[in-house]
Amino acid sequence: MPHLGLVCITVSKDIRYRTVTRTRLHAQSADAQNKILEDIYRDNLQTLDAALRYCAQHGISLYRLPSSIFPFADTPEGLSILQTLATSLARTGKRALEAGIRLVMHPDQFVVLSSDSPDVVANSIKILQMHADIMDLLAQPRSPWALLEIHGGKANRADALVKCIATLPDAIRYRLGLENDEYSYSAEEIHAICLRAGVPMVFDAHHHIVHEDLPSYDHSSVEDMLLKARATWAEPAHQLVHISNGRSGFNDRQHADLIDTMPGCYAAAPWIEIEAKSKEEAIDGLQPWLKSLAQPIDNNAKL
Repeated sequence: MPHLGLVCITVSKDIRYRTVTRTRLHAQSADAQNKILEDIYRDNLQTLDAALRYCAQHGISLYRLPSSIFPFADTPEGLSILQTLATSLARTGKRALEAGIRLVMHPDQFVVLSSDSPDVVANSIKILQMHADIMDLLAQPRSPWALLEIHGGKANRADALVKCIATLPDAIRYRLGLENDEYSYSAEEIHAICLRAGVPMVFDAHHHIVHEDLPSYDHSSVEDMLLKARATWAEPAHQLVHISNGRSGFNDRQHADLIDTMPGCYAAAPWIEIEAKSKEEAIDGLQPWLKSLAQPIDNNAKL
């Protein structure tokens, strides 16, 4: 049975995180800035605890932490404040491990390891290091179990991407996974890069059908890429995939509220992140599909 994953927040107000803008933060004195960040970090750690309880209560086995869960933790001041909460962070992370809830992160679009700008690459590594620091403080393993998943970035820069990955610190590289996208890197292209870089591939079936302009998840390449991606995982049982449906049509890149069509081959996917706008409601809507998996599936499951 696939494990379904919740992305960051809930449609309800059950899981909501605090943040602060750079303008508001920098308008304060240094001491006031530290106090603001400490308060936000403590509150957001409590929200993470609530998210883990929510997942446990609803049978959700994977949780994607927001990239901005600890704003400005990529600065020396922010990281120092975060480190004062090390004991509490480790306790939360160990609670997730004991409950069998997998924690992953998806750094934002500013992470472009394949950029031709050294400054962009340096900033990308800085952002990834922040994510790795959070995972370390949460006592998560340095493995793709605690995945840091990113896209390939700038197109036609495969060699640069592979070279950059090889130089990353272990805390990042051991957790890193690459995902195909609609424009820059097809599933086949990102698979080839993953093989060269020695990192797992996160297959996104919706990105794939948009990139290839396919009419159905029934297309043989969907299952083919699912299996190719699985072979990039040192532990195949930890393979993670993404699913979303198009909002206005099958090939619309915008995500729909719910998941109405699931690739039939995803019945064999161990871990599935549900990238639908309606979050937990989309996961609830997939329960009949999960229950149906005890019976043979011939084609796409119409939900």
